[in-house]
Amino acid sequence: MSAAPARVLLADDHAVVRHGLRLVLEAEPDLCVVAEAGDGPTAIAQAAATTPDLAILDVSMPGLSGIETVAELAAIRTAPRTLILSMYADPSLLYEALRAGASGYVLKSSADRDLVAACRAALRDEPFRYPDGLEAMVREPGAPAGPALTPREREVVALIADARTTNQIALELGISPRTVERHRENILAKLGMRDRVELTRYAIRWGLIEP
Repeated sequence: MSAAPARVLLADDHAVVRHGLRLVLEAEPDLCVVAEAGDGPTAIAQAAATTPDLAILDVSMPGLSGIETVAELAAIRTAPRTLILSMYADPSLLYEALRAGASGYVLKSSADRDLVAACRAALRDEPFRYPDGLEAMVREPGAPAGPALTPREREVVALIADARTTNQIALELGISPRTVERHRENILAKLGMRDRVELTRYAIRWGLIEP
């Protein structure tokens, strides 16, 4: 008799992305999506209610980021293994995810190719082979490449680099203009930069926007 498929929780704030991921996962006989969430707090509630074996979490979500959600899930009694799904090929962000307790880090650009393999590796408690650009970070986790911005700070950088105004950023992210300005000040201080031009160069270098 074959083993029951592994139970998977999907958390991403874009319903279209969740639908695509569900199709990829449920095409496999050993994986079954049992719950979905559009933000971090809902993912935690769903994990407690459905006891999945594995939670796949988008790195940038409302309420709590994927990395923050990983840390919260580790504290529940039936803690699932976790994977972070991200559009950012950034070794410093990978380091944050692993430090929080994630079993792996999968790029959205290669999810159709890598996600199933990453799920199976996580469920076996085995390391997942990361894309070449992130391998060095896995080998030397004590030395992240680049400043470690939070997922929200990365969103703000990307929008600043896309020539959005403070009010436009506030509206898109659902935060106040003052909070946007505070994020901007913190980002510039972290990166040792002075203006939008330098932030745009940073955003292009780390793949936050297209050049």
